[in-house]
Amino acid sequence: MLKEFKSFILKGDVVSLSTGIIIGAAFTSIVTAFTKGIVEPLLALAGGGPSPRLTIHITDKVTDVKTIVNGQEQMVRTLKPIELDIGSVIGSFIQFLITAAVIFFVIVKPYNLLMSRLKKSEPAAPAGPSEEVKLLTEIRDSLKR
Repeated sequence: MLKEFKSFILKGDVVSLSTGIIIGAAFTSIVTAFTKGIVEPLLALAGGGPSPRLTIHITDKVTDVKTIVNGQEQMVRTLKPIELDIGSVIGSFIQFLITAAVIFFVIVKPYNLLMSRLKKSEPAAPAGPSEEVKLLTEIRDSLKR
């Protein structure tokens, strides 16, 4: 039973999946802080603007809002910009690349190395007799008759 449990734990699928999920979740806050604290300010510096937001303006959404001004109800028309937030997508992509690289080099590479060493240390199954040995055995058996 213990041997079966060890086999289950050391299966590549189980270890890789659980490691990826746990480490990815734990590492997200570090990567987010790195992206927001270092990468985005550098992008803002390269772009020359104080804000690292990189957006593409599509249109404005017009909304009518009822407000009370001096005791009278009035309709106020507001414009809300609708934009594609490209900076957010780039930041998320950078976060993903950093997370994937760290998981690969800290977890997957050492795990694969360990698994290859464990496979090498297992004794190989004895090879069957060669063709020459089989032929000599047949000759010996036929001479005995």
